[in-house]
Formats: sequence, C-alpha cells, structure tokens
Amino acid sequence: MALLLGVTLLALTLSAPAMAFFPIGGGVSTHVSITGTALLQKITETCKAVAEAAGHEFKPTGSSPGELVQACLGPTAPGDVSGAKFQSALQEIYTQNGLVDRDFVNSAPHHFNSEAFLEGRGLITEGMVAIKANIGKENFKAARETLGRVLHTLQDFYSHSNWVELGNTEPYINLIRPDLPLENLADVNTPTCSDCSSGTCSNQILSNILKEKKLTSGYMGIFSSEKPKGKCSHGGASDFTSTVVPRGSISKDERRPHNQALHDAAVNVAISASLQLLDNIRLAAGDHDFLRMMGIARSSVVCFVIDTTGSMSDDIEEARSVVYDLIDSKKGTQDEPSEYILVPFNDPDFGPMIRTTDPNKMKTEISKLRAQGGGDTPEMCLSGLQLALTGAPSSSNIYVFTDAIAKDIALKDTIVALMRSTKSVVSFFMTATGSRKRRSLAAASFEDYKDLALASGGQAIRVSKSELPQATDIVLDTSTSALVTVLQRARIAGGQETFPYLLDQSLKNITIYITGTSLTFTLTNPAGATQSNSETSGKLGTIQTVGNLWRIRLNADTQSGTWKIEIKSSQPYTLKVTGQSTITFVYDFVEKFTGPHSGYAVLSGRPQEGQPATLMLSVIGRKGPSSITVEEAGLITLSSSEAVTNGAMTDMGNGDFLVTVDAVPEGEFVLFLKGTDKLSNTKFQRQSTTQMSVSKVIIQAAVDRSAEPGEAFKLPFSIMSMGAGGKYTINARNDRDFPMTYPNSLSLSTGQYVNSTLTITPSSDTESGTDVTLTIEAKSESGVDSNYAVLRLSVITKITDFIPPKCEMSVLADNCPKDVSQCGPFRWELSANLTDGNGSGIKSVSLNQGNGTFTHTTLDASVVNAYYNASCCSQIVEIVAVDEVGNVGTCYHSIIRSAGFPATTLSMPVWLCFLVSVFVVRF
Repeated sequence: MALLLGVTLLALTLSAPAMAFFPIGGGVSTHVSITGTALLQKITETCKAVAEAAGHEFKPTGSSPGELVQACLGPTAPGDVSGAKFQSALQEIYTQNGLVDRDFVNSAPHHFNSEAFLEGRGLITEGMVAIKANIGKENFKAARETLGRVLHTLQDFYSHSNWVELGNTEPYINLIRPDLPLENLADVNTPTCSDCSSGTCSNQILSNILKEKKLTSGYMGIFSSEKPKGKCSHGGASDFTSTVVPRGSISKDERRPHNQALHDAAVNVAISASLQLLDNIRLAAGDHDFLRMMGIARSSVVCFVIDTTGSMSDDIEEARSVVYDLIDSKKGTQDEPSEYILVPFNDPDFGPMIRTTDPNKMKTEISKLRAQGGGDTPEMCLSGLQLALTGAPSSSNIYVFTDAIAKDIALKDTIVALMRSTKSVVSFFMTATGSRKRRSLAAASFEDYKDLALASGGQAIRVSKSELPQATDIVLDTSTSALVTVLQRARIAGGQETFPYLLDQSLKNITIYITGTSLTFTLTNPAGATQSNSETSGKLGTIQTVGNLWRIRLNADTQSGTWKIEIKSSQPYTLKVTGQSTITFVYDFVEKFTGPHSGYAVLSGRPQEGQPATLMLSVIGRKGPSSITVEEAGLITLSSSEAVTNGAMTDMGNGDFLVTVDAVPEGEFVLFLKGTDKLSNTKFQRQSTTQMSVSKVIIQAAVDRSAEPGEAFKLPFSIMSMGAGGKYTINARNDRDFPMTYPNSLSLSTGQYVNSTLTITPSSDTESGTDVTLTIEAKSESGVDSNYAVLRLSVITKITDFIPPKCEMSVLADNCPKDVSQCGPFRWELSANLTDGNGSGIKSVSLNQGNGTFTHTTLDASVVNAYYNASCCSQIVEIVAVDEVGNVGTCYHSIIRSAGFPATTLSMPVWLCFLVSVFVVRF
C-alpha cells in the first residue's frame, strides 16, 4: 500500500514488519501498515505546518527516518540527526497495537466483536482522554502505548462490522465523538446474517438489515460456539460460532477472492478513521507536543541525578558548570539536547523530578541546588535514579553525582529492570571525601554502581573531588545526537587481551573509554601505526586520565577499517568505543503468541532460558535501508568468558529483520550487528549497550485501562517457572510511592501458571495524566533465578464533558474579486464567538489554517472573541478551540468561489474540516 503524499518511501521505510501482527488484510494491508500510513501522513502534515510557520521549507532529502526528522526540525548548524528515537516511538505504537490481539483476544469491546459497540466506543474515547492528559503531562511513552491500543480497536470496527457493507465510504465519526449517539444498532434479538455453508459468501448481511441501515458485527467464540439466533459470525478457524447457523464470516481481516472489494473498502476507511483520531489529538495537543509524542526531536536528552547532602558542595558546583557548558556549547546545533531533566536526592528525601525543554530554565533550576543535611549515612541515590529512569524518555543518558554509597540498595534489582526496559545509559560520578564517615550497609559499595553502570552500558567513575572537573568531559561526549556504540567489553579478572573493532567512514568524534586501575594499553590502526597509553598526544589520538577513567579521543582523520586495542591489567576493567553516526539500529526481544490473530509480542522482562531468543531488529542507514547491507546479527557476552552466538536472520523488508538465536550465551549479553555501508563501501559494526540475560521465570501482566485518583486499581498477573518449583518471593514497586497490596510469595509448580492480583491506589489528589511505572519481580527462594515485568499505568480523572467548544462566525468584510489573479490589493475579515458548551472552559484558541492576522480576547471570559484579517489571496481560515479536558472544536470559512464548496461552516466539529481534504490511497 502506498500513500500519494510524496512520502511513499518514508512510509515504506518506517513500517514495522508485516508479520509482526495479524493483518486487517492478509499479507498486504496489516494493522501496522494502516497505522504507519496514517502516522506518516499526519506527521508529515504537522512537520510541514511547523516548518512553514517557522519560515522555512519542509523538504526531506531522502527516505530515512533521520532525513525526515532533520527536515522537520528545520535548518540548523551542521550535525548528524539520528532517526532512532523516531523509529523507536513508531515501534512502541505498533507494538501496543499488536498486543491487543494477545492480551485482549477474548474481549469483544477491544475488537468490536459480538455487537459490543457502546463498550468499544468507550475504550476509544477513554483512551483519547488518557492520551491527551498524558501529553499534557509530557508522559509521551504512555500516550504512545495507549494510542497503539486505541487505533487497533478503531480499525477493527471497519473490518469486523458491516459498516462498509452498508455502503459507507467515510469513517463513523461518532466512534471518537461520545457526545454523538451510536444510532440504528441491531439489538440482540434481530437476525442479521444469512447462512453460508461454504464460509466464502461475498455478503451474508440480510437484505432488511442493509435496507434499514442497521449496524451489526460478527460474533466471536474462542471457547464456545454459542451466539444469539440469526447473528453473523466473525469467522475463521478459531471462531467456534462460525459453524453454527447462520454459518460463515463477515470479517474483512484478510483479503480473499470473495471479499476483495469489501476488504479494500474497510482498509480505506480504517486509514481515514485513524487520520481523524490523530488529527483530533494533534489539535488538542498542539503541533510541538504532537511531534514530541511521535519522537520527532533532537535525539539527545540529558538527565542529572545529584546528591545534595552537606559534603557535596564542590560536586554540585561542578555539575552546574557542566550543565552551563553543555547548554552554551551546543546551543543551535543538532547536538543541543531536546530535553533537560534534574532529580536531586538527599536523606531521606529525593526528587522532585524537574523536566524542561527550556535550557535557561534548566540553568535556573540547577543553580538553586544547595548542599545541606544528610549526616554521615549513605543517601537515597537509587530512589532518585528510579525517578529519572521512569520519567526520562527511553534511551536517555543519565548522570549520577554522589560521594556516598546507596542507602536504598534494596532497589538495585528494580533499577536493573528499569534500565533494561528503557535502554537508558547510566553513568556514575563518585567522589571520595575524607570527612564523611561510611556506615557499613549489607551489599552496598561502589561495586554496586559499577554493576549498574555496566548493565546499562555506562561508566562508573571514581575520582577525588578536585579531579571531578577533569572527568566530566564524558558528559559532553555522550550528550550528543546520533551516538552509537561500536564495542563494549568488561573483564573481571584483568589479564592481557587484544580487542579488534571496525570503524566505518560514517563515524565521527570517536572516543574510547577504559575504566580501571593498574593497566596499560596500545592502540593500533589499520595501517599498523600504534600509540601507547603513555603518549598523551600521539598520531592516533589524545589520551586523558583521571581517577579510574581513561578517555581516548581519536583524531579527526581517523582511518576506517579494523582497529585493535591491546590491554594489560592486573585488575578488573571495562572498555567502550563510541562515535557519532546515523547508521544505527533499534531492537526488542520478542516472543511469538498464537490465537485467532497470531504475532510477536515485545517482552517486558528477560527471555526464557532454554529456548531460542527472538529479536525484532530495525536497521537504519544514512539514506534509508537500501544504503546498507546487514551481514551478521547475534548475541555476545561482555565478561572474560566471552561467547558469541550468531542469529539466523529473516529479512522482513525495509530494514527490518527477525533474528533468532538458538543457543543463547550464558550470563549477561548484548546484541551485536555487522554490515556494509554502501555509501562509503566500508564495513561497520554496532552494539547495543543494555545487558540482558535469560530466566526460567515468566511473568505475564497487561494494563487494560486507566486508574482513577483515589480509587483502587486491580491488576491481574500470572507467574510460571519452567525450572524448579517451590516458593518464589514477589516484590512490586511503583515510582509514585502509591500504596500497593500483593502476595509476598507464591508457590509455583513447574510449567503451571499461578494467578494473582496486585492492587494499587493512586492518591485522591493525583493530577490527571500522571504516569505510574510498576515493576513486578519474582525471585526463587534460592535467589538463583528471577524475572520482572515493567508496566505503565495512567491515572486519569473521570470526565463527563465530551462536548466540544462551539463557534459562531460572522463575515465582517469580503470584497474579494471572483478572479483570484486580481486578489493582491484586496482584503477580507471575519469574527468568531467561541464558547465551551459544557462549562469546563476554553484552554486555547489558535489558527490552524490561514496566513492572515489572528487575535482573540482573554480565555477567562465566558465568550472568547476571535478576529481574523487576511489578503484575498489567502482564501481559507480554520480556527481551533480546545477546552480544558481536551475536546476540540473548529470553525472554518472559505472565500473560494466554486460551485458546491461550502463557504462557511458554523460550529463545525474537527472531523468535518478533515473530510474536505483529499486522501488518495493506492493498493
């Protein structure tokens, strides 16, 4: 399927693997392709509008995600722009869309099966409320996850109901407008289908249902064949009702010879309906936040977690200096962070988390930090880090400044789970102080910080307070766009070893980090030139050492090819090679699920031990997927017992691969990737940063709705062990410190799920849109095996106001000539009165279309007066009003003098404006 918008290649590039989820249409049109088509169109429209408003042209130079992001961000100073965050954001939406077929396979409302129209519409409208509230709180990941689920349900309406059989070619707007009734629904006693013994009849809907325009959908029975008399069946091998008269199927999920026209119509309308929903969310959120939700932003996000106890004055001053330097040196470049996050911690307090896109606000907030209190005990370091991991976007760089071990070391397993879930990189800067006493805590030491840093792909740097300014260059190195890891290794016993690694022509600002003491090393380039650790400034690079950190910045004229570094050490050490490049990848460990609509689901915990590990891998080239060749992908351990296991790759097209590793290495491992950059004809290698391991414990849980402030929320979960049975300790945490109840332990039998429930109660004063991150952990009694699940729960205040703002428009002057070529010297103007019908109040009024002058009165008034004045050459105006709960209303006027085109639409809801646009789809 291709969309005629000039972004056909982009849509193809960014579509997720077609086999990832069961399609609304066989092998061509899937839930993912429908969602991807709508997303790409709406993102492109929004980028174009933002670019034009900023006074520059939106013109992507090619089909890669990075090129779309660069064109959307607009002209700036030179610098690489990575499309990885954009790709990851789309994958999150696709993933949640597909999981509806696993987690809610037997839920009629989630699929509009069994005539559950009111309940299905309820899921959509409640989801839209949650999405808008999440965006308002900058909880973009939660918004994306809900969006994926809502789009699946919306799209299923057109495949599972008789909407297109009734001759409808436009979406049913009432599904996203709860203020409008669902009309003409067939009741449970009304027969709707004729019998079809072959199961392949072209249209089974009874003639009277078609004539009366009655709305019905197919009944689905996965465990039972019962259905009301005379009702249609969804159909398929998994639907037991399809063998009960009336037999057959009205599903348009797959494109078959007998239903081609109906299938194509369903796909068309599903795309249009998805666009309507996205447009409503965009207008409510505003273009800037809509694009941030979609991952359109500079890729660098920096987060500082800072100890503010009394001995930290010098450290805080250095952190402040680093932030100021970071902001000032990268302003106006592609390396300028898109978001800044600050989390202070002390004892016993930690937080609040401060996040902003304004660099000046970040300067102000960090300048307020003062060292005070804390006594002689370790601090709440991991509690502050937990806030950062749950609040920052995935794949963020987090820097922790402290001079003490962690008092809250019990959070260590939770922190590891969150790092694996978010793929964020955490680095620790720990300074030594002679004045501060250390109280012994069980299992708490600097080694814990080293463990956590290695698990995430970061560094654990230990220096004196006077040396700290020399160590913080790593913050400037890694707070950058398009950062990739070429190589990462760890050795726990020292020794002598040579590490080869490939540097390709696309890499810039290549930096090598070694953490450890009592070591020497020698660098060798592809031509055989060498440089030892004693040469601080040599022919290959510049070497800096401070504390336990060695930092080697290779020269700008670095030769591509195979490099080597030989390290001799009597102590443990870590090695990491990084650079800047737009050749990168995003990945997830997945598992196959079966059922009526089978597919792959992203694991929220560790892969299963004793089974092949499966990954969904999307590789991003400098000029799209066609500019690279992927030759190897697999898993590698980082420890001294290094093991490499290549995976079997299935090319899904468009840079997407299904990678299956039959023999998973023991211990902690990461993903490696090798291939060829066709643009430079050089070999490249990349590596993931987050370590993973396998487990025999399986945890299943899914969030199916939002929670309400002050109301108990019950979350069912199931645990199974494929290893030894016995008692397993259960531990659950949330980042908002809401009270929870759950069993402290469960007794498991090998190969059998045990069901249980966690209850969490958000405080009554929780703001709508708040995002809660839950971790559920299960550990064997011996402590040998464990696993976790990480889930997100949105807290949403129940809303009863679904009526959009109203508009009354008056044209004050329109002296425009009929001949548009004579428009130059003439102007036209109008006024509009905007009111909120249900009283929550108007939150914003803006101009969505039009190039004239637009003003409006204060939003506090019961009636907001808007005024528009434009040249007769600008012939269309659309004013958007959003109320406090996110309902969107628009008023539209056109001075185009053409037959049949409406000049003015009063009190016009957003969807009508949408329908006057033309969307051309080809199959």
